[in-house]
Amino acid sequence: MAFTRKEKEAIVDQYRDWIRNSKAFFVMSYQNMDMMAVDQARENLREVNGEIHVVKNRLFRLVMDEMNLDYEDGFWEENNMIAFAFSDAPSVAKVMSDISKTNVFDTRSGYMDEKLLTADQVKSLADLPTLPVMRGIMLGTIMASATKLVRTLAEPARSMAAVVKAFSEEGQAAESAA
Repeated sequence: MAFTRKEKEAIVDQYRDWIRNSKAFFVMSYQNMDMMAVDQARENLREVNGEIHVVKNRLFRLVMDEMNLDYEDGFWEENNMIAFAFSDAPSVAKVMSDISKTNVFDTRSGYMDEKLLTADQVKSLADLPTLPVMRGIMLGTIMASATKLVRTLAEPARSMAAVVKAFSEEGQAAESAA
């Protein structure tokens, strides 16, 4: 299907906006793709504030050249889909890693902070904990330190209360025996 120049300019603008608004994006090739696989991928990505789009290679390459993003020669010769991570890059990379386990999609590379990532680096990124998990780990670490501090500060008063109680019980036991 041929696009007019105006339509191509709109597509390029859309690609530019997606790249600028995303924390990272990942390039996947696809073979024998069916709509069920794409719909499932889109649904999984929506849950982590991501999107996946089939792109026109030549137009997307123009945007990448304009933004000085590196890519390998011959890279845009296959059918490509781009997954955009609008908030949490590891979560989107994890979804992409999961769907690349099928024989339909294959992770080719990624871009984060305008730096090229290899497929292995994208897989390593997918192995990182997601943002909510990292927040939980960090909160747990902070809370453990605060709890330990409170216990340390309260220990002398607790020890003194235990001594007073022991003397009190000793005095009551002596009165009961007499």
